[in-house]
Amino acid sequence: MLNSGRSQGGSGEWEQPFWQQRGWILSAGFLLVLLVLAVFTMLDGGGGRSPQASGDPDPNPTSSSGSHSGGGKEGADARPAGCRTDDSDQAKPTSVPKDFTWKADGTGLVPVSKTVGPLKYDGPVWSCFAHTPMGAVLAAHAITDHLSYQGWREVVDRQVVAGPGRDALIRSRTAEGDKPSSGSQDAGGYAGFTVLSYDKQKTTVMVVVRVPGKDAYGTASVTMRWDDGDWKLAPDADGTVYSGMSQVSGTKGFVTWGA
Repeated sequence: MLNSGRSQGGSGEWEQPFWQQRGWILSAGFLLVLLVLAVFTMLDGGGGRSPQASGDPDPNPTSSSGSHSGGGKEGADARPAGCRTDDSDQAKPTSVPKDFTWKADGTGLVPVSKTVGPLKYDGPVWSCFAHTPMGAVLAAHAITDHLSYQGWREVVDRQVVAGPGRDALIRSRTAEGDKPSSGSQDAGGYAGFTVLSYDKQKTTVMVVVRVPGKDAYGTASVTMRWDDGDWKLAPDADGTVYSGMSQVSGTKGFVTWGA
């Protein structure tokens, strides 16, 4: 996901891999680090939508068949079988889970937890997150990160809320095709987060990333919905995943992942 070799000027942009090009960044609306870099190098401080801009394709989204691996449902919460979690902590997180660790995904590292989620790994679909603010945070990282790699279509079909936003995301992502990416797992990465808003049906998470090769950080927000017993990504109607991209001077005020 991350690559420290990105050109900082505009002259060599189209010589870069497709996922580092402005056309890909603007049309796909994901790959958080690259979007932040786009703010620095191409949008030059442009505004964008507020972090609270939500991706509400449907106030009562319906779920497609096969939304989860694992089969049947259990309980009033409609959780997939085997996906029960401790959902008692409904407070916005002030620290990371004690058992959090990093798991490799493509060329990036994604935070995961054995207690908060994901509890299931089915190829590119990492699912079963706690029905808590922290569960939404981990789901936001895992789902958006997997949109960058082969297998993204299965992720979209199973972990993105059905509606116009998902349809638009599929169109833009399909147009780019699957091309190889390269990078270093420690070239940059997720530095922290905050939960901007939360209720049991909808959460807005702001993610903080360390910009590769620069002493700088960027932020962007993503909307998650509780749908069919798990957290799912809720893009805007035009397929945009991230909103409110901006540069910040550091991680003060955010929950940090640490080393």
